[in-house]
Amino acid sequence: MLATWPKDVGVIALEIYFPSQYVDQAELEQFDGVSAGKYTAGLGQARMGFCSDREDINSLCLTVVQRLMEQNGLSYDQVGRLEVGTETIIDKSKSVKTVVMQLFEESGNTDVEGIDTTNACYGGTAALFNAVNWVESSSWDGRYALVVAGDIAVYATGSARPTGGAGAIAMLIGPNAPLAFDRGLRGTHMQHAYDFYKPDMGSEYPVVDGKLSIKCYLSALDRCYAVYRNKIHAQWQREGVDRRFSLEDFGYMVFHSPYCKLVQKSLARLLLNDFLSHTSPDTETGPFSGLEAFSRDVKLEDTYFDRDVEKAFMKASTEMFEQKTKASLLVSSQNGNMYTPSVYGCLASVLAQHAPQDLAGQRIGLFSYGSGFAATLYSLRVSQDATPGSGLDKLCASLFDLKARLDSRRKVSPAVFADNLQLREKTHHLAPYVPQGSVEDLFPGTWYLTRVDEKHRREYARRSLNDSDRPLEAGMVNSTTASEHIPSPVKKMPRIPASTAGPEAVTISNGDH
Repeated sequence: MLATWPKDVGVIALEIYFPSQYVDQAELEQFDGVSAGKYTAGLGQARMGFCSDREDINSLCLTVVQRLMEQNGLSYDQVGRLEVGTETIIDKSKSVKTVVMQLFEESGNTDVEGIDTTNACYGGTAALFNAVNWVESSSWDGRYALVVAGDIAVYATGSARPTGGAGAIAMLIGPNAPLAFDRGLRGTHMQHAYDFYKPDMGSEYPVVDGKLSIKCYLSALDRCYAVYRNKIHAQWQREGVDRRFSLEDFGYMVFHSPYCKLVQKSLARLLLNDFLSHTSPDTETGPFSGLEAFSRDVKLEDTYFDRDVEKAFMKASTEMFEQKTKASLLVSSQNGNMYTPSVYGCLASVLAQHAPQDLAGQRIGLFSYGSGFAATLYSLRVSQDATPGSGLDKLCASLFDLKARLDSRRKVSPAVFADNLQLREKTHHLAPYVPQGSVEDLFPGTWYLTRVDEKHRREYARRSLNDSDRPLEAGMVNSTTASEHIPSPVKKMPRIPASTAGPEAVTISNGDH
């Protein structure tokens, strides 16, 4: 039994997966017959990743988990909790987590807590909090937690379709992390609304009230920020610190990104919150300069769609946006809204584009939102140790090729994109079914759907890492990239013996073998 809290619990390693093909948003504007710039300038989106019928939520999560394990030299018996956050539901009973457990079979490790968590785009954050809470609890057995967030975001033909995307994130959680949670600093807001929901069990498409969704997002941001500030002020008072928290105290600020333009407006929204809560804002110099025309008697709930307020505070926050948030939008602008992994794709984008020395000691704010609606604003503290070989150095190095990976994807025409979505629509929950999509076009190491049998049981294979098409066995840890082994958090933890029984499997399924 540990006598004290595990120190610096947080994110030790992070892996991201996105599909190997995308559609260009400018070309999609032309294809859809909308005005030039509607998706690009208006929404801030450049490209949108999407899946063929070869990929589903199970395959996305299998891919990102195995990639994280291989890249970090981890064995599956080092994981004691696996939690999945997703809103891409292909079975109303069987969890994605149980499908991913097939990767653990060779290790013999079945003692793995956790299950799926669902609430729109918030499920990944709820899964992450569950994992952190486990490590900090009396239930912790000394092993790592693994958090997976994945989704396929698709919309019916219309104005919402360009805000889609797809992908998955896996995060390794444990003590002594380079990205440690600020303990006790979470501002949460939960409320009932039908802003975005999926009542049709036979369709992948949501029902969306766009204007209501923006209002819910911004109101949740206001509430979460207020709660977060109250909590950090209370902490500071206990420590004898007498000052107010503001947006400037975040080194970086990342957001759930339905589309990039909303993120820019959200940062401006936080500056508005600071302005209205300040006892005597200086409108001559500093972040509030030029805002003297705005009354501080204005109510936040009256400003959600006030263009004058929005424009003024976006202008006032331009420099902050460039410094604190713009870099976080790499994946969002190039791949679209991944739903649950969205905010963590933004975090990965920050890590990929900054040197460890620039990140060291910074506080990163994260705002997670899921329609319906659930939201939390919380923060991570970056380790002070940026020396070569440190945890922070390894984390940044693991993501250094993120932009190159995005650039290596294959561009397809809007017509092919539309055909793929139509095929997904026609074959959603079809059984039996053999996917038609190309395996050769997938990235090496990608898991893919091979068939759905007459009982809706799904089988998967993995494209080889060495760029051939020979399927790989489940749970195979054989990375072509040399990586340093990460030891278990508690070195004296009993090891679970590896299983030696049974023939090697070529494919895996989500049902009976």
